[in-house]
Amino acid sequence: MQTWLSLVEADGAEFQDLQELASLWGDINLEVEQLDAEMIDTYALLGRFDFLLVFEAPDRDTVFELSLAAERHGLDMTTMEGVPIEHFGHLIDE
Repeated sequence: MQTWLSLVEADGAEFQDLQELASLWGDINLEVEQLDAEMIDTYALLGRFDFLLVFEAPDRDTVFELSLAAERHGLDMTTMEGVPIEHFGHLIDE
């Protein structure tokens, strides 16, 4: 599976408290599992973006479906594929 990183903004979502936010991540994790993807790490961020998600997914279609699921919850995702630094060394050798 490929590794993906998403910068997430919660501008469109309104949360009453941290418990509601935690519940939201539980819902999103269920959808991730249903899409045969795997959440690796999540971080709360200070600054322009609110969260960083690191997950594995088999293909771009799955990532697109995950983005749509997050948007249904009021979250805006900017997603990019992550490539391990070690991979760049192999590109130089080729």
